[in-house]
Amino acid sequence: MSTSTNGNGVLSASRPTEVAKLDRVVIRFAGDSGDGMQLTGDRFTSEAAAFGNDLATLPNFPAEIRAPQGTIPGVSSFQVHFADYDILTPGDRPDVLVVMNPAALKANLRDVPNGGTIIVNTDEFTKRNLTKVGYDSDPLEGDTLSAFQVHKVAMSTLTQGALEGTGLGKKDAERCKNMFALGLLSWMYHRPTEGTEAFLREKFAKKPDIAEANILAFRAGWNYGETTESFATTYEVAPAKLDKGTYRQITGNTALAYGIVAAGQRAGLPVLLGTYPITPASDILHELSRHKNFGVLTFQAEDEIAGIGAALGASYGGALGVTSTSGPGIALKSETIGLGVMLELPLVVIDVQRGGPSTGLPTKTEQADLLQAMFGRNSESPLPVIAPQSPGDCFAAAIEAVRIALTYRTPVMILSDGANANGSEPWLIPDVNDLPDLSVEFASKPNAADGSGEFWPYVRDPETLAREWAVPGTPGLEHRIGGLEKQDGKGNISYDPDNHDHMVRLRQRKIDGIDVPDLEVDDPSGEARVLALGWGSTFGPIGAACRRVRKQGMPIAQAHLRHLNPFPKNLGEVLARYDRVVVPEMNLGQLAWLLRAKYLVDVQSYTKVAGLPFKAEELQHVFTDIIEGALAR
Repeated sequence: MSTSTNGNGVLSASRPTEVAKLDRVVIRFAGDSGDGMQLTGDRFTSEAAAFGNDLATLPNFPAEIRAPQGTIPGVSSFQVHFADYDILTPGDRPDVLVVMNPAALKANLRDVPNGGTIIVNTDEFTKRNLTKVGYDSDPLEGDTLSAFQVHKVAMSTLTQGALEGTGLGKKDAERCKNMFALGLLSWMYHRPTEGTEAFLREKFAKKPDIAEANILAFRAGWNYGETTESFATTYEVAPAKLDKGTYRQITGNTALAYGIVAAGQRAGLPVLLGTYPITPASDILHELSRHKNFGVLTFQAEDEIAGIGAALGASYGGALGVTSTSGPGIALKSETIGLGVMLELPLVVIDVQRGGPSTGLPTKTEQADLLQAMFGRNSESPLPVIAPQSPGDCFAAAIEAVRIALTYRTPVMILSDGANANGSEPWLIPDVNDLPDLSVEFASKPNAADGSGEFWPYVRDPETLAREWAVPGTPGLEHRIGGLEKQDGKGNISYDPDNHDHMVRLRQRKIDGIDVPDLEVDDPSGEARVLALGWGSTFGPIGAACRRVRKQGMPIAQAHLRHLNPFPKNLGEVLARYDRVVVPEMNLGQLAWLLRAKYLVDVQSYTKVAGLPFKAEELQHVFTDIIEGALAR
C-alpha cells in the first residue's frame, strides 16, 4: 500500500481506522539494554514536542555498560507522558507497554493497568529467553495476559524482511527493530515522521547504509500499523495550550549547562568547568564542551579532587569556577569545598544525586545528599544550597547559584538528581535581556583601613559581607590567601581564639543573610489545613497528587523549596499556618529532620528510596489519609 506525507510531516494512508481522541497518554518502551530503547523513546518524545504536546519523560536503564543479555537486570526502559494540557510527571502507569523480550515483560508488567495495551516482539519469546527470566511457559499463550489488550508482532522478522536487499547482515538488520517499533507507535498516535528520518540521516551521516536501513525499518513499522488488521484504532492527542514563546525539549543536565553558559555571559566572566566524569552528571561536561565560543573551558581532570581544585583555582584567577559530580564525588571534593569557604571565593558545585551509599545505584534517582550538602565538611563550613524542581528549572537554578556565588563570594551547591538530569520537558527559551545582570566589580585599588596603601583581602561589603575579589597580578593588590584561619580584614594567618570565633560566626552570618525569595504557597481555597512541602524533583509528583486531591473536593496546600540553605525567611510562618505538614522525600526524611530541628514543627515525613520517583497515585493516598486525619481532630 502506498503512503504519502501531509503538511505536518505525518505519513498518511488510505485504510480507514477508528480515530480516538485522548487528552493524555503514557507509553513505555522496554527491552534489553542493547535494544535502543533510550533512542526510541527520545525520538518519540522529540516528535511529541515538535507536535506541540506538553510532556515529561523517565529514562530507566542499568548501570552496567552491558548487563547480561535477556535478563531482568539488563532491562532498559523509557517512559514518556504527553498530553494536550500542562502535566507535571512522566506518569504513574503506562497506558501502552512496548516490550522487546520476556525480561522486559516480566520487569514491567506489574505497572500496566488492567485494560492497558501491550505490544510484544514475539520473535524473542523463545524457550531459552523464557527460561532466563523464570517463565515456565509462554505468557503470550493462555490467560496470563487476559486482562490486557495484547498485540503480538514479529518485529525482528518483519524488520529483517524489510531490509532484504540492503546488503546488511542478519544481525545488523535485526538491530533496527527498535525503529520498527517507533514507526508503529508513530502511526498509532499520528506523530510526525519527517523529523525522525532527518535525525537518522544526520546521526548516521558517516554510515549512510545504516541510516537508510533504520529509515526503512521505521517506515516498515508505520506501514505495518496501516496494513495489518490487528490495530483497528489510532489515537490523537492534540497540542497543548502553552504560554506563547519558543520552546524546545530539554533535559535537566542540558538545562544546567545552558544556565552556566548564560550566567557566564551575563557576568562577563570566562567559565571553567573542572570535573571528572560520573553518572549521572557526565552530560553536563559533554554539553559545556560544545560551547567554547561562549568563553567556556572544560577540563576533564584525572580525578574528582583535581577537578574541583582546577575550578577553585579558576575562581581565584578571576573566572567563574564550576565543578560537577554526584554524591561519591562530593565526598572526595569536600576538603576543597571547605577551602572555598575559607578563601571566600565564588564556586558553583553541581551534585546530580543518585542512589547510594558508596557506588550504590549509579543510574537511579535519589535525593539523599541534602545533609551531606549541609554538613559534609569539617568544622563550621556553611554554604548555600539550592535545588531545581524540574528539568527545565535547572536552567534558572544555575543562574541563581551563580548570582549567589558572585554576590556573596561563596561556594554554592546545586542539588539536582537523576530524575531531573535525565528527564525532559518542553522549556520556554527565555529572552536573554530578561536574565539578571550578574556583572561583578573586581578590586581595583588598595583598601587598607589604616591608610597604609595595602590591599586587605578580607575587607567586606557591609550589606552582603562579601570580601573584595582581586585578580592576581593586579598592581598594588598583592595579597595571599589559603586554608589557614584568617585575620579579619588584613587576611593574615591568625591563631587568635577570639578572631577564630569571630570569623566562624561571620562566615555563618554571611550565609544566613543571603537574600532569597519568600516561599510561595499554592492554596486555592485558602481553607487547607494540610501543607504538602517538598524540594527538588518531587515537585511534579506532589503537584499532580495535590491536583487529584482537590478534584476529590479536599483542600490541600502545596509549597516547594528551592533554597535549602538559607531557608526563606517566611518559612517558619508558613509552617505554623497549617495543622499538618507532610514532606515527601526520596531519602529517609532529611528535610523533615532539618525542619523539625529549626522550627520545632511536627513534620510528617513520607519517604521512598527505591531508585524511582514518587507516583502521583501513592502521594494522593498519603495526602488523603492525612487530610481525613486532620479533619477528624
